Amino acid sequence: MAEQETCAVCGGTGWRSVNKDGVAAVERCDCVLNERVGNMLINANIPPLYRNASFENFNTQPENPIAHRQLQTAATIAASFAREYPYGTKRQGLLFIGDPGTGKTHLAVSVIKRLISRGFGAVFFDYQNLLERMRASYDPAAGSASRDTYRTALECEVLLLDDLGAHRVSDWVEDTVTSLITYRYNNNKPIIATTNLRDPEAGDAPLSSAGIGGDSSARYYLTERIGQRARSRLFEMCRAISTRGVEDYRIRKGKMLQ
Repeated sequence: MAEQETCAVCGGTGWRSVNKDGVAAVERCDCVLNERVGNMLINANIPPLYRNASFENFNTQPENPIAHRQLQTAATIAASFAREYPYGTKRQGLLFIGDPGTGKTHLAVSVIKRLISRGFGAVFFDYQNLLERMRASYDPAAGSASRDTYRTALECEVLLLDDLGAHRVSDWVEDTVTSLITYRYNNNKPIIATTNLRDPEAGDAPLSSAGIGGDSSARYYLTERIGQRARSRLFEMCRAISTRGVEDYRIRKGKMLQ
């Protein structure tokens, strides 16, 4: 293992000398904050695919004026939340709603990475994996990691739930999700969530009798997958940001390669 370099400013003490109005004093060195931020990023459980995601490299599709305006608006709202949290935000969370491949997770991860850089803790959870780990925790043979999952989702400073509602609904799922969201709502703990599901409050038009094509999850409303109580709490907590109608970047990339 390579030896860690000693900070040239503080000499490894964690404190640096400063002069305040002619009086010698000490304050925490930047290296301490940088180390803390690095540890929080490791503990945030961000998937490898999104570890480099940032507002700076978010693709707003400049070649498509309509998509560009929508994605630029989404990015601006998200960046503003990350910059002003917790005092300049009206709601304690964000809900990204839209079709697959439209940048929802990229923006959500960009938000929590920006918050972490400011010293706020955050944890990424894939919704379906979270439910599976919580269900496994009821097994006496389950490891401590599975048993601690629900407590982490409840108590972490900022929770990112990716692909919310991407699970067949059941009484257990509805009760579990409602309990999680209600607890965080009651304790002013923010949720950043993404979903492919539809919701009228996010500007989604009603489904026709024929439904819609594409991703099957877009044929369902959010209420159908997480229940009315959880959905209501979520919209009280979060500002909805829609990327609906923007073309899937995977499909767009494929067209460019043809």
